[in-house]
Order: sequence, then structure tokens, then C-alpha cells
Amino acid sequence: MLEESRLKYRFHLVGYVFMSNHVHLLVSEPEGGKLSTAVQVLKQRFSRSRGEEFVWEPRYHDFNVFTHDKRVEKLRYMHRNPVKAGIVERPEDYGWSSYRAYAFGEVHPVEISTAY
Repeated sequence: MLEESRLKYRFHLVGYVFMSNHVHLLVSEPEGGKLSTAVQVLKQRFSRSRGEEFVWEPRYHDFNVFTHDKRVEKLRYMHRNPVKAGIVERPEDYGWSSYRAYAFGEVHPVEISTAY
């Protein structure tokens, strides 16, 4: 669903981490509409696929990233989230993140724009 949304709204996915109760996405502004619309559609499709109406918080929190250093800071924070939560000991051990695309150049089901 994330890859379909990325293609439909034409945004770059710089990084992601899916946790059990939240998700972190580092994305560019969509070329094909508003970011709020892309996130809304993604949330709706995911909720419907699970047969649940209330999976997500009612809104999302966005933060503009303008510099390379801030992008790296946000990616490190996101990728360390499963470690901080005690789910894994190392970020590379968590399969629901873009960490391995950066660390090992692995291809993911969702295109990661590591050079963005």
C-alpha cells in the first residue's frame, strides 16, 4: 500500500519504520497532490485492509526537513526506534524499516530514495 501511494502521489520515500502502534515516514512533498491527502488515503486503505476502523490517530505530525544533517538525524531516530522500544538489539535486526536499504543497499518492496 505504501508503494502504491508513493507511485500515485509521486513522492520520494526517504525512510520508514513501522512499529506496532505507530509509523515514521520521511517523505518528500508529493508531486501529485497534498501530503495530507496521501497520508489520509494510506491510513484509510491500511485500516480497511485490517477490517478495523480505528487503527490510526486522527492526525499525523509533520516536520519539515531542510538540511542534510537534519535528514540524517531523523533517519537515525527512526531507525533506532525498534531498539529503544526493546524489540531488537540492533537496527539491522528489524525487518520493518528502511535501515537495511541504507546500511546494506538492500532492495525493498517500497522504493527508498537514499540519495534524495
